[in-house]
Amino acid sequence: MSLNDPTKLLGGLSAQTFMRCHWQKKPLLVRQALPGIVAPLSRSGLFALAARDDVQSRLVRSTAAGWQLRHGPLSRRALPALAQPGWTLLVQGVDLHVDEAHAWLAPFRFVPDARVDDLMLSFATDGGGVGAHLDSYDVFLIQVEGQRRWRIGRARDRRFVEGAPLKILRRFEPEHEWLLDPGDMLYLPPQWAHDGVAVGPCLTASVGFRAPTQREMARELLERLADSIDGEEPGALYADSAQAATATPGAVPQALLKFASQSLRKTIAQPGALARALGEILSEPKAAVVFQPIAIEAKGGARRSAIGGGIRLDRRTRMLYDSAHVFINGESFTASGIDARAMRRLADTRRLSAGELAKLSASARGLVDDWRRAGWLQEMPE
Repeated sequence: MSLNDPTKLLGGLSAQTFMRCHWQKKPLLVRQALPGIVAPLSRSGLFALAARDDVQSRLVRSTAAGWQLRHGPLSRRALPALAQPGWTLLVQGVDLHVDEAHAWLAPFRFVPDARVDDLMLSFATDGGGVGAHLDSYDVFLIQVEGQRRWRIGRARDRRFVEGAPLKILRRFEPEHEWLLDPGDMLYLPPQWAHDGVAVGPCLTASVGFRAPTQREMARELLERLADSIDGEEPGALYADSAQAATATPGAVPQALLKFASQSLRKTIAQPGALARALGEILSEPKAAVVFQPIAIEAKGGARRSAIGGGIRLDRRTRMLYDSAHVFINGESFTASGIDARAMRRLADTRRLSAGELAKLSASARGLVDDWRRAGWLQEMPE
């Protein structure tokens, strides 16, 4: 898809126009953004995912006594009857477990992969929903099956209902209301209040894009930078030969504060340190993701280290790059020349042909082979 060509997905807007006019700015409703849409897995398949302990799921019920929330894993017996109204099952990270669900992320790759969170599926019976709430991330809400009524508005009062198990807005004043049919899509920027209620049984997909807070980003960067210096030389030792005798021993010396500030600045100022830490954080897989290492053998049982065909990234693999590094699943590598161009192409297209692989240096080929053994990528037939 050309970034400047109109696209049905965005209601006739190009990706560039959408990003300029709507992204992080204002909502967009697109009728029949995905006509003929088909769910990436069956209802029973979704229920089976919710029962797994490596999948994040929630059951939300709206009752006369108030809201109820239960976290998974949720067996089928834990779910109410399909005929019972007012309940919703939400399953996060479906893209990590189902190839067809992962493919749903591809049309939205005009947004940097570093911002992608996941594809969530929510099944609801008539009247089911999670109440009026705010999200701290950008989201595309796609109606897959049935109908859902959405009401949205600016959140002028961000206080929540006290005692509720969910962060439900105490006061919600909708400005727009739409009934979405299968194939319809609604984009919402962060902090837009919204309330979606199922009209009959329905299935809704959410493509979410994470936006870390300054506090979260600072904490993760400091932790990653600290890990990176564990094996390095300790550096200069604090010295205070000019320290005078003090009558206030409880006071922190200004010289020690200055030494601490200089130590932190020096760590961050190391060439590429901050960029490397950021890339490693952004490419870190979800906490529940576990890759299964594989033994690579040829016919007759002989070990085969070389890859014969092309390769494609596993659906759970996160791969990014900057001007000096390649990042994959929380690890960083340096690359230049042909190797760098090929690795960037692998991150952008999530695959490389056999011909492109053949141009890699021996060290880069060794890395690719290691990644395959780790289960981070798979070989494609020649």
